[in-house]
Amino acid sequence: MSSGFYETDQAVSEYLLFHYGSPEEILPYPFGPSDALDFPVRCVRDCLDLKRIPPQARALDLGCAVGRASFELARFCTEVIGIDCSHRFIEAAKVLQRHGSLAFQYVDEGSLMKSAAALVPLEIERDRVSFEQGDAQNLRPDIGRFDVLLAANLIDRLGDPRQCLIRFSGLVRAGGQLILTSPYTWLKEFTPADNWLGGFDRDGQSVRTFDMLKQSLEPAFQFVSRNDLPFLIREHARKYQWGVGEASVWIRSNDL
Repeated sequence: MSSGFYETDQAVSEYLLFHYGSPEEILPYPFGPSDALDFPVRCVRDCLDLKRIPPQARALDLGCAVGRASFELARFCTEVIGIDCSHRFIEAAKVLQRHGSLAFQYVDEGSLMKSAAALVPLEIERDRVSFEQGDAQNLRPDIGRFDVLLAANLIDRLGDPRQCLIRFSGLVRAGGQLILTSPYTWLKEFTPADNWLGGFDRDGQSVRTFDMLKQSLEPAFQFVSRNDLPFLIREHARKYQWGVGEASVWIRSNDL
């Protein structure tokens, strides 16, 4: 799957369903992995420490796709910026921000389609959220600093993830939260092998992504916790992508 996939009708459809679909639309089988539903919501609900959210908090959802986690962050933060490199994803997220809904179709079988509507929960204040297309490795210089930075399933889709991680220290305020999730699917189509954070041998030792995360983030960030977050992306009625993202939470240290 190349980066161009994220500009296709198929990608927009799959991710709208992934982010906003009902359990019945995504997984009609009672024996399926229902604990993998609502992944964008769980990235916030299961990882965010509400006690650390200050008044007038700002949040950045980096690699926001079609925006469900951005809206979830708006439950707790006054300003949320969602950024994604996909023009099509950001177009869809902006429609949802303006109107609260977006009609779309998703594949049932072959060329057979089903109709659905992505809906932002009514209780969420959509005017707290804005979306823009951008490169996670080259953000606009005036973007400012944040109390929460969420990067869900992003790092293994970057050309140089280590440099992006180093940049995070300048994006998160002291005491702010960094939430990372990733299944660590390192592919040369997205990341040159020399830039992989893990998944290879070096001098006879296995290099694991989480260990390299710690090396890249500390001491600017203090590690808090890690846990598994399963996710499920429906391709059609009988084919799914089931994955397990490792979620790690970090707190920005006081500026040195």
